[in-house]
Amino acid sequence: MPKKITRRDFLRLSSLTLGSSLLASCRAPFGIGDDRPNFLVILTDDQRYDTMQYMPKTQELIFDQGVTFSYGYVSSPLCGPSRASILTGTHVHKHNVRDNKGELNVGTFVEDLQDNGYYTGLVGKYLNKWKGEMRPEYDYWASLFKDDSRYNDLDYNVNGEWHWQVPGYITDITRDFVLDFVDEASSQLKPFFLLFGMTAPHGPAIPATEDETLHTDLPPHRPPNFNEADISDKPDSINWRPLFDEAGIANIEDFRRRQILSLLSADRAIEAIVQKLEEKGELDNTVLIFLSDNGKHWGEHRLESKGTAYEESVRVPFALRYPPLVPEAYTENRLVNSVDIAPTFYDLAGIPIPEHLDGESLVPLLVGGKWLREEIFIECWPSRGHWEAIHSGKYKYIETDDNRSEFYYLEEDPYELENQIDNPDYAEVITEMKATLDERRGDYS
Repeated sequence: MPKKITRRDFLRLSSLTLGSSLLASCRAPFGIGDDRPNFLVILTDDQRYDTMQYMPKTQELIFDQGVTFSYGYVSSPLCGPSRASILTGTHVHKHNVRDNKGELNVGTFVEDLQDNGYYTGLVGKYLNKWKGEMRPEYDYWASLFKDDSRYNDLDYNVNGEWHWQVPGYITDITRDFVLDFVDEASSQLKPFFLLFGMTAPHGPAIPATEDETLHTDLPPHRPPNFNEADISDKPDSINWRPLFDEAGIANIEDFRRRQILSLLSADRAIEAIVQKLEEKGELDNTVLIFLSDNGKHWGEHRLESKGTAYEESVRVPFALRYPPLVPEAYTENRLVNSVDIAPTFYDLAGIPIPEHLDGESLVPLLVGGKWLREEIFIECWPSRGHWEAIHSGKYKYIETDDNRSEFYYLEEDPYELENQIDNPDYAEVITEMKATLDERRGDYS
């Protein structure tokens, strides 16, 4: 095994490795001869949609200077499948990464961006199954070994070369790789794409040392569906769960605090990245998207996991900053989905949008054009059983394999406490949504 090196030596050596082919060339401003926008996706891990108050810099620099998608959803609320859907613009049944052990064996939009003149990079987490080796569609690669969710002294693959047990906190190290990528991209006569896959706030959610003593006075998390008294109307995969006892509630609260604390360093990292883009004069020419790969339950419906069709699991913080397209900040209340990112990038890069994509370009929505979407499709293959859902914003219809279906009227029951699947008042709506789901299922049955 290679010898352990200091973090300073690691960053110095990896920078030389990454930049060795470029040192002989003169640096030039981004995009000379190619005025297409850069693309930067910042993807957190297991972050709930209701946690942005703990990331004030990200809120200020991205959300408050662009569009906030208040109803932004992932296409599947598990890490690997969700990330594959972002990269392909397709739902799980097409790319077939059904769980965190699945491998992505179909093309991604990154390949097409690279083939059409983009300088491409990935920093941080790729897919859970991936062992860290560099993929050919990325010009710059600084990734982790497999699904390592530790926060300190990790193993990194930097452009094909392994560095083992690198000392330091993961958010700080990956932040520095992003800053290095921006420096490298500035030497290119082309625009760039970067996926920054952060580990925070995924469990074990270890905070940076300087944040460990903060937020000791968090109020208890007690929404109406916390430790729900009656879950008999839920599918068998859920309705067997016992009530949390005091120890279980204490564990949830402890984990919640650690997740929040881990977001503080992520917030500082994003601030540094935005400042770097501004220093390079490229901030306003970069389509900057922030979202999470899925949410996480904090005791709602007696759950402390993800992979469910409930809002805590499928709804995520989601924003886009790009002044040429969104000159004034606003909040968009129409439904958007993570599969919309790929077609949006194709559109803005001037590349024909492949017909097989499931998402829609967000450009018409953002420029005030007609937005035809009336609902989104979400699916998941968690260990507790496969389910599919149609979400219209107002209503949600869920089918779980060989089990009880669910229907929620979200405007009156946002916490999804009362399954109305047998309520005759909603029979017509349920029939229509079931037909819509059957149509989606027909795409791959």
